[in-house]
Amino acid sequence: MSLLPTLMERIARARTDLRLGLPVVLQGDGRSVLALAAEGLDADRFADLRALGDPVLAVTARRAATLNARAYDGDMARIVLPRDVTTDWIRAVADPQDDLSAPMKGPFVAMRDGPADLHRVALSLAKSARLLPAALVLHVDAVPDDLTRLDAALTLQALSDPAHHTRVVTGNVPLAVTGAGRVHVFRPEDGGEEHVVCEIGRPSRSEPVLVRLHSACFTGDVLGSLKCDCGPQLHAALAQMGAEGQGILLYLNQEGRGIGLANKMRAYALQDQGFDTVEANHRLGFEDDERDFRTGADLLKRLGFSKVRLMTNNPAKVEMMAAQGIEVTERVPLQAGRNPLNTAYLDVKARKSGHIL
Repeated sequence: MSLLPTLMERIARARTDLRLGLPVVLQGDGRSVLALAAEGLDADRFADLRALGDPVLAVTARRAATLNARAYDGDMARIVLPRDVTTDWIRAVADPQDDLSAPMKGPFVAMRDGPADLHRVALSLAKSARLLPAALVLHVDAVPDDLTRLDAALTLQALSDPAHHTRVVTGNVPLAVTGAGRVHVFRPEDGGEEHVVCEIGRPSRSEPVLVRLHSACFTGDVLGSLKCDCGPQLHAALAQMGAEGQGILLYLNQEGRGIGLANKMRAYALQDQGFDTVEANHRLGFEDDERDFRTGADLLKRLGFSKVRLMTNNPAKVEMMAAQGIEVTERVPLQAGRNPLNTAYLDVKARKSGHIL
């Protein structure tokens, strides 16, 4: 029946449920679990969950390493909750902002037996909702009514697959660098954030086009933050496209290397404690970079481009474009924005993330 939600629509609904503090139901191999995001956990809802059984706290291996908890499942750990556990304790384990001021939360007991596949899907969902990657998971025999239900295996596959995008609208926007600017808005079918493509001039679809693959950075692009080089890179790229008379700016809503603005601010707070940008992401439970660069390739294809001169210092972007069938005829360096407050940050990007600076 076409009125019923598709899998992708139910995943979008599940993301919203988790952000609101509601549980979702994950099912697979005859098993069902309730999964709640640790972030924003409500005391009353947690009490109702405890009344149904003994949930465990799933965290990523990155977060487990910070907590000195055993990640017996390889990429994650299932932490057994203490008998007298409180929501404050759960939030403190999930959120590293108070790790240094309140370090005595363990020792932790981690599960090593039984399947962990449903817990893994819960963490993937939390990440996709731009929440901290920590989730309470409880096996249940009877599934409560009115909760969003997902097939775990299909959900994990859908979250791993590249999203498909639909062009919603195109509008002419005269810019400081060119009077011939056009903005295309694309919406992913998975209910995620919309992405924007800014077309400078009218570039040929048959020749390599100058392209900047730029991840949204509210603090740098809008506020002029000096902690990163994003704003200067954005404006330098637009200026070069304007000078050449044509180009494509892919402005992707993947804030904070794909972890979202709130988690990026958490990472900044950790950097203020002395951790570098990669270490901060790891303490939060994320990988170095959670962005999906396949999105940029998909948008280029939908606009009819197959060859690019890519403005980037990140070799991973070049490799991604090639892997997705976009020919990179030239890597165009983009040197802009270094200042005394971001020198250490840029050095870490070069040393740990392979950027050519």
